[in-house]
Amino acid sequence: MWIEALIAVTLLGAFVVLLAPDAWARKLAFALSLLPLAGSVWMFFTYDATGNVLLGGSPAFATKIPWINLGPYTLSWFVGVDGISMPLLVLTTLLTTLAILSAWTPIDERQSQFYGLMLFMEMSLIGVFTALDFFQWFVFWEFVLVPMYFLIGVWGGPRRKYAAIKFFVYTNVASLVMFIGFLALVWTLPVNTLDLPAIAAAIHNGGVGSLYGISPNTLKTAAFVAMFVGFAVKVPVVPFHTWLPDAHVEAPTPASVMLAGVLLKMGTYALLRFNFTMLPDVARNLAFYIAIVAVVSVLYGAMLALAQQDLKRIVAYSSISSMGYVILGLVAYTAYGIGGATFQMISHGLISGLMFMCVGVIYNVAHTRMVGDLSGIADRMPITAGVFVAAAFGYMGLPLMSGFAAEFFVFVGSFQSTVLSGNAMAVFTAVAMFGIVIVAGYLLFAMQRVLFGPFRADTDHEIVRAARHDVAAIVVLVLFVVLLGIDPNIFYGMIQDAVRPILALVGGGL
Repeated sequence: MWIEALIAVTLLGAFVVLLAPDAWARKLAFALSLLPLAGSVWMFFTYDATGNVLLGGSPAFATKIPWINLGPYTLSWFVGVDGISMPLLVLTTLLTTLAILSAWTPIDERQSQFYGLMLFMEMSLIGVFTALDFFQWFVFWEFVLVPMYFLIGVWGGPRRKYAAIKFFVYTNVASLVMFIGFLALVWTLPVNTLDLPAIAAAIHNGGVGSLYGISPNTLKTAAFVAMFVGFAVKVPVVPFHTWLPDAHVEAPTPASVMLAGVLLKMGTYALLRFNFTMLPDVARNLAFYIAIVAVVSVLYGAMLALAQQDLKRIVAYSSISSMGYVILGLVAYTAYGIGGATFQMISHGLISGLMFMCVGVIYNVAHTRMVGDLSGIADRMPITAGVFVAAAFGYMGLPLMSGFAAEFFVFVGSFQSTVLSGNAMAVFTAVAMFGIVIVAGYLLFAMQRVLFGPFRADTDHEIVRAARHDVAAIVVLVLFVVLLGIDPNIFYGMIQDAVRPILALVGGGL
């Protein structure tokens, strides 16, 4: 019942903080966020599961209780984790605690509501990564939208209402498209439950039937495309990315940390679970087009970042580029490819969260994020500047940092892939690798302009050292980035254990 305890404690904490006076809210929220963090860390160290939970594996901390009957289907409370979801669970609880800590300076009004929504979002994310019944999973999936909408719309920047509505409309419409595609597939299966493992087994056993005269193969392809589009908006990948920069620029720093660090991983996690695990044959048939989407996202996101002057927009577009590597690794269908894509989810969650925190720390002091407004602030903010440099090099794939390990796994797996004929995947991978050069260009340019050179600050605020709690949050996070770079096997071993059964579906993999 550990997963239930995490959800219950986080939900209860959210209500307690919502009802607390503003003067207590931030410290109370931070203290309560330590409980699910401690719980997830304990689960990680006592983790004992084998295989992939959707493919007959034995999940850890599993609970299955029949709930209600909805037409011909029995809905259950069904939760559990395997080597794919366990690292994402730890990532969620860690980033929530650090994001709350980073909110102490910028959030100075309606604090109880802000921190309560942060904890409610954490509870919803825990549900997304642990739910194994589709109805239950979809409820948590939609719950995540609500707190993020209010976090952007109430505490965001000047165009917060526009950004919040755009975020909600894009992601909610995408969820509807995904929902229709998945249920159309389920309606033809010989199942009386919405348990995801049972649905996956029925699909792999050839249980997909025709629907309104549509052949099984056509239905599977249509369902795959509908789910891919629905999840691609959440990732996001090109051309479904336009909501993300607006949301990031207007969102307060803690919301940006959670959005880039965890919410985007909902899309890639769902793609792996639903598209690439349940319908591997369709994924391989469409691999050429998926690889194009991945490579275009890598290069287009990086080129857009190169043209930005707002530090937040630079990091936002960087996320689009990084998520392209995840898609490329998934479609490779190799052990290094899918394993590297999953590891990239964790690595990018840490590094992007760290980058947004560093930008937030600079903004808290200077009250500007524009590259042209700042110069040479490293002498005034040495620790923040040092961590910012470390985070940027992590993004560029510096060895001994998590970004290097993640991209190395993805590139090796993609080069080895035989999912496309000839050397097509090697060509796609080589083109995608050029994205690292562009990443280095815009990050080095931003660092050189903002951190180094003669001091200048076009702002009415004095540039001073950052607050201790801001520095503590970014230092802790950069240590985790380095730790995973030195020893990727902290997560990579359990990830591979869950990836191997997926490869067995397509005749093995390298």
